[in-house]
Amino acid sequence: MNSKRVVIIGAGPAGLMAADVLSAQGISVDVYEAKPSVGRKFLMAGKGGLNITHSEPSSDFIRRYDQSDWLKPMLEEFDAQKIRAWMESLGVSSFIGTSGRIFPTEMKAAPLLRRWLSDLKKRGVKVHCNHYWEGFTPEGNLRFATAEGEKIIAPDATILALGGASWPRLGSDGAWVSILSAMDVAINPLLPSNCGFKVTWSNYMHPYFGKPLKNVSAWVKSNDGEIHKNSSEAVLTTYGIEGGLIYALSRPLREEILSFGTANLYIDLLPNVSEAKLLSLLTQTGKQSINNIWRKAGLDDLKATLIRELLPKESWSNASCVAASIKKYPLKLTGMQPIEEAISTAGGVKREALTEDLMIRNVPNVFCTGEMLDWDAPTGGYLLTASFASGRFAANAILKSVLNDGIHPRHNDFETQQTHPKHVD
Repeated sequence: MNSKRVVIIGAGPAGLMAADVLSAQGISVDVYEAKPSVGRKFLMAGKGGLNITHSEPSSDFIRRYDQSDWLKPMLEEFDAQKIRAWMESLGVSSFIGTSGRIFPTEMKAAPLLRRWLSDLKKRGVKVHCNHYWEGFTPEGNLRFATAEGEKIIAPDATILALGGASWPRLGSDGAWVSILSAMDVAINPLLPSNCGFKVTWSNYMHPYFGKPLKNVSAWVKSNDGEIHKNSSEAVLTTYGIEGGLIYALSRPLREEILSFGTANLYIDLLPNVSEAKLLSLLTQTGKQSINNIWRKAGLDDLKATLIRELLPKESWSNASCVAASIKKYPLKLTGMQPIEEAISTAGGVKREALTEDLMIRNVPNVFCTGEMLDWDAPTGGYLLTASFASGRFAANAILKSVLNDGIHPRHNDFETQQTHPKHVD
């Protein structure tokens, strides 16, 4: 075992992956986690089927990120093939779904996490739960609040893997922002991503809340004039709309709301039917009801209700008006759901605040990784992949420093227990 000691703060995907890399090379690793158990957000993400990465070509995959040039070397070092090989090394097989997304065969996070933790334990990785990081001492050591009081840790190097600010009940509360900002670390504000958006519905729509809006496509024009499109499903809610259709467009929608206060989303309710064909189908022949005409044109109950929500009753029999509304249904979004309810967060530690190896420029031997970094991506395996890849990248940077004796210990004693009471900022 190497005499150097590395502390990782945060036991999510990025932190555990960094521990994986370091411990495999004989480095002593201690992982500190604020919650009573590890990987809580990882487990939550796997409840509906753990989408761990995506099988699309590397060039397309990398373009999904807003900071693609920054993340490219990290993602290339740990791409989908390598993630599958790593899972296989833990005895967890995987498969490619019809959408190109990659899942563990068991479709759950828990079996993978159990085997991963077992492997880390065999290599000597120590996990310390119920340790809440509170920042640094004047000497640059780490401060943790515990049930027994404050604990001071003096490692040779530190990796911060504290997540963003979504799902704070699972551990990522974003409190690190104030700590690093006070140390003049440049940080872009944390914002909700892959989140629901607010829509003002009439009472007429209430019976349809919770129902899926299927087989639709949507688009939004970003501030720079670029058109962003997606085809998926959405769900109407009491506050507005959510689901994969919206999550994939959350970045340009968020930017529009931040700039103008509202955003304009357009939905094609029947993307596989041309407007000309719709005009033909919607033109009344004989004594048919509006409901029957619309049903035959392809509108299910929810889509028909949306048209009624949009158009006055006197326009329902106007085939051209209805066809145009079906092909370009305007939805005014008036806000985003709170960051606590988002799947992920955008913003974080800026690229210029870090070295190429992800070390904080003005905080020596402290590295940032995972969702703490200033990048954004849609769901579909991209969030986990970047967390894994950046965790490995930071760990490999430390290995280079260790091998070159580039890390300088601050303290001879790795850990000292303080006797004064626990303090929480």
